[in-house]
Amino acid sequence: MTAATVSTSSGAIVARSPGVIPAVAPTMAAALPTVAERTLPNGLRVLVVRRATVPLVEVRLRIPFTGQGAAHPARAELLSQTLFTGTQLRDRLELATTVQALGGALSTGVDADRLAVVGSALATNLVALLELVAEVLTGAAYPSSEFAGERDRLVEEVTIAHSQPAMIARNGLLRRLYGSHPYGTDAPPPDVVAQVTETEIRTLHAERMSPVGAILTLVGDVEPQAALDRVEAALGSWKGAAADPTPPLPVLRPGPVVIIDRPGAVQTNIRIGGPAVDRHDPAYAAQRLASTIFGGYFSSRLVSNIREDKGYTYSPRSSVDYPVAGSRFTVAADVATEVTGPALLEIFYELGRMAVLPVSTEELDAARQYAVGTLALSTATGVGLASTLSALAGAGIGVDYLHDHPAALAKVTPQDVLAVSARVLAPTRLVTVLVGDAEKISSMVGGVVEVTTDRSTDR
Repeated sequence: MTAATVSTSSGAIVARSPGVIPAVAPTMAAALPTVAERTLPNGLRVLVVRRATVPLVEVRLRIPFTGQGAAHPARAELLSQTLFTGTQLRDRLELATTVQALGGALSTGVDADRLAVVGSALATNLVALLELVAEVLTGAAYPSSEFAGERDRLVEEVTIAHSQPAMIARNGLLRRLYGSHPYGTDAPPPDVVAQVTETEIRTLHAERMSPVGAILTLVGDVEPQAALDRVEAALGSWKGAAADPTPPLPVLRPGPVVIIDRPGAVQTNIRIGGPAVDRHDPAYAAQRLASTIFGGYFSSRLVSNIREDKGYTYSPRSSVDYPVAGSRFTVAADVATEVTGPALLEIFYELGRMAVLPVSTEELDAARQYAVGTLALSTATGVGLASTLSALAGAGIGVDYLHDHPAALAKVTPQDVLAVSARVLAPTRLVTVLVGDAEKISSMVGGVVEVTTDRSTDR
């Protein structure tokens, strides 16, 4: 086998043995996009970035949508699903045809913090797209001819979702973390959805679809100041009241592992979670690297242990989410019933190891390169940049983050990772929910930790 050759920056040819992985080149800091910004008199904050690589404009509208009460998630989800079913001027087909004629698309989504309108169009059609969005925001009709069918479809969707073990596990963990707080569920119960009326949706729209605190982000082949003027012309007459603030999170009280019983299940869905530091915390960069090293990518300790070494699961992972009221660290792994106890023990072992021992320099550097690289990729396209800027703005963070965060990652030391891991990843600070056959897994898990079983049918 012969040696490979490679050209250097100077043009010299040097030999390199085959099979040797070259060192990762240093990441070059990208130029920050220039953001033009304006807050309209009605409270709508508008951000515009010119990116002329393709003749499109990406649109991201983020509207605060937190609400209390058992019915709010169902109403919010149904409003999101029916927002584009008709206005006072056009029916559903006419809306869809108009969007298509603009060379674009519009969709909606909702969670416990916000309702999002996501779209795009040819940049030359920005005014028409904004006028269409304004028509929906101020004149959505929720016609009876469409509403009942959409509600029935959503009932079917959430019924299926609530039967899936992954959703049962996610909702179980959220309930354990947040109780009756708005963050305590990820999918409304189907019986609650079935009782929502179109009158309630129209009322919710009137009360909550407000420009106050909303953020509109535009990225594309547009002239920023002209785009700001066009937004103000199209959406300046949109009115509404300020949204209710997100209530504070309940104090988490760690306790027994909760087993949600699924008799006959051949696998156990393991979910572990707890509070995390937010994006404004000085330890934020270290936390991101700690989660990555533990279970945030394929080279993580969790994957190496319970997938590659022991074969307990296919895709174990950890992540940090950043809801408005407080961040959340989670661990997820789906394992065969018979290895539930050993798998849980290994997960706790790896969490504990993160919390009491420094990571190696090699692990830290690899995670750092991964984090910097994924941030660069997330903003490499107009779609990614629009979504990233919208999410950052919703968290009260400016575009400087795209420069400051890689710099902060570069400064993180093994001791920084150890300190934040002790705060966030220590097993004693986390709660655990298992979805599986309680009769088969209780004894093996009970040999590791205290357990309690939930056999209720209310998921």
